[in-house]
Amino acid sequence: MKERLVNGLKSFGRLRIQTNHASIICYSALLLILFIAFTIRVLPIRWEIPTGTLRLNEFDPYYQFSLTNKMVQDGLFSPYLENDGQGWINYQQWYPGGLDMFNSLPSLPMTAAVLYTIISWLGVNVDLMAFCSLFPVIFGTISCLLIYLVGKDMGGKSVGLFAALFLALAPSFLQRTALGFFDTEVLGIVGLLSFTLLFLRAIDKNRTLRSSLFYSAGAGLALAYFIGAWGAAYYLLGLAVLFVFALVLLKRYSQRLLLSYSLTFGLALGIAVNIPYISLDYLTSAVVLPIAAMFLMLCILEVLRHNVSSRTKVMLTAASLIAVVGGFVALWQLGYMEGIAGKFISVLDPFVRSAAPLIESVAEHRISAWGNIYYELGLGIIFFLAGLYFALRNPTNRNVFLLLFGATSLYFAASMVRLLVIFAPAFGLLAAMGILGVMKPFYTLLKETPQLAIKSKRRLARVSKEYSGVVVFLVFMLLVTNFAFSPQSGGVPRVYGSAYSPLTVTASSLPLSGDHLSEPAQEWLDMLSWTRNNLQSTTVVCSWWDYGYWLSIMGNVTTLADNATVNSTQIENIGFIFMAPENLSMVMLEQYNAKYILVFTTLGLASSSDGSYYIAQSVGYGDEGKWSWMARISGQARDRFIQDGYLSEDEAWTDESDFGAYNDNGAWEWNNAGTNSTVYKLLSWAKQSWVDNASGSYTVYADEEGVEPTYFKQAYFAGLELTLAEAAAKYSGLIPVVALYEIDWDAYYAATG
Repeated sequence: MKERLVNGLKSFGRLRIQTNHASIICYSALLLILFIAFTIRVLPIRWEIPTGTLRLNEFDPYYQFSLTNKMVQDGLFSPYLENDGQGWINYQQWYPGGLDMFNSLPSLPMTAAVLYTIISWLGVNVDLMAFCSLFPVIFGTISCLLIYLVGKDMGGKSVGLFAALFLALAPSFLQRTALGFFDTEVLGIVGLLSFTLLFLRAIDKNRTLRSSLFYSAGAGLALAYFIGAWGAAYYLLGLAVLFVFALVLLKRYSQRLLLSYSLTFGLALGIAVNIPYISLDYLTSAVVLPIAAMFLMLCILEVLRHNVSSRTKVMLTAASLIAVVGGFVALWQLGYMEGIAGKFISVLDPFVRSAAPLIESVAEHRISAWGNIYYELGLGIIFFLAGLYFALRNPTNRNVFLLLFGATSLYFAASMVRLLVIFAPAFGLLAAMGILGVMKPFYTLLKETPQLAIKSKRRLARVSKEYSGVVVFLVFMLLVTNFAFSPQSGGVPRVYGSAYSPLTVTASSLPLSGDHLSEPAQEWLDMLSWTRNNLQSTTVVCSWWDYGYWLSIMGNVTTLADNATVNSTQIENIGFIFMAPENLSMVMLEQYNAKYILVFTTLGLASSSDGSYYIAQSVGYGDEGKWSWMARISGQARDRFIQDGYLSEDEAWTDESDFGAYNDNGAWEWNNAGTNSTVYKLLSWAKQSWVDNASGSYTVYADEEGVEPTYFKQAYFAGLELTLAEAAAKYSGLIPVVALYEIDWDAYYAATG
């Protein structure tokens, strides 16, 4: 035994690590990029530490958290197996029908539940919400590693490093993988990059058949994981089919392509249809059927490769075309073809959203303005365009995929702000190729040894090197400017602006960044704590759908709607509750057995001309900026409300114009219908309550005198104790007030009999 140990140590001593300076620099740079990617994504923890709790950002992540919590408590498949396999119905949301959690994608909550169970088994004691808050930070960093591998395959290590750097610092991707953003995009980008890496390796002719089969299976698993993670899998499926079709048009068909395509998509769809929410109907959707058509085309091409007569080729082609077209028509006429969901149609045709105010009311669903795109790309757009040029000059299979990826993702990103996150990887890869393509000839000149020749030639060599050095330095300065100074954001680095901001609930839903919020804002946290400690989980609280997840999950009360927006009729009814006069609102509230109603308002103070007093006025970050959407959405149901007897023709409305108009100074002026609406009274009384509470220390007036509601009495108003000095010091002068009213049913019944 002793002799074996000595011989082993001697053998180990003879080992030599085969490295070189280039590899050391490359992997050091990669580790630095990954460290930067992780660090900037965890910056919002600066506001979570004082509260002692890590929370989630925005609203949708709380839906994913509720699924994860259910899986941790009752098993991975519990959301899909309850109620005799009909799925878990969460009756604290979308009361009275409840929210059907069966209709949810499992990849994100299952992955988080499995990893959380593993670390708990290893003895790591961490709260589940804190773990879910850190989850996107970790997987956002993993995405940067994956794009390095993709870029390395496309253009070498340098392309991979630049692509990883661009993705790590892309504002859209950074926002959706930062601390607390526990949502579908986190694993969606991981699945997209994994599929891209593996599928492009699978069809590489330079690899062995065994290696190709291995990568094809991996690509199939990655695609199935993506389908189970994000509804945007439709995009990747369409992109893959388009890419294979482009290869066919370029006469690059091969048996390897047929084999890889068949195994990848067969495995992916075979797994996907077993996901409860996906089911077999997925195979007959208008987006997935082209996969079968492309498979048939590849099979025909394989047959045509052999020595068959021209007549047979024509007959096979015609028969296949008839079969494909006839199959589509038959499925459509028989009702088996599943249509594309409205939100996906609205991405293809963004003008559809103008007729759907519920979709248009969400900021991330709006068409990307040029400012959004410029903020995303910055000066990197120069290298992005150069990357398109160099990819076109060298149309390899990988470059063809990258061109299609860049063009299609740019279209969808322009169609919807949210989809800039899909464009981020394509931009990173193309910009990296552009940088290397521009710098390559100048870098080559710098490496050349000057030739000793006649004087003119020596001067030419020297000038070329100097010129090359200037170009390399210029590219370097453009990159530094883009990442460090960002002229499109006023000189503040985009990374700083995108990452160094508090979580939405920790900022009390105020649009404040690190420069303007010195400590956590307590107003929403106080409200959620009050409802959790003073109300029952079955108590029904009516609010606009923006706040549903917070109230039901953190506030532990029952809500009527949330960001799932699964029931447009119920959202129209809630809009009616807020926009109708009190007596009509009470009729609708009675249908839902509601006990409380909540509004959120944000105030700002303007000093009088002589500085002797202040005027409190609404600034638009709360429901005072959202009520117009309440009017538009409920206005769509005008005929239904009239038919059901909730409104008369004279009382009905179509949109916000029925409640007032802008005056010559650009200020909104309410008419009688507006000042009699429930939302006006709730908001104005919340403002007046803060003004009355603040008048003891300094003179403050409301811009409009508050109207006290008749059937709603104050239960708890968070933010009334905030002084002007505290608001100026902590919130840049903004004053958030979260107003919870108790519905006075006794007064209503006494007045109406």
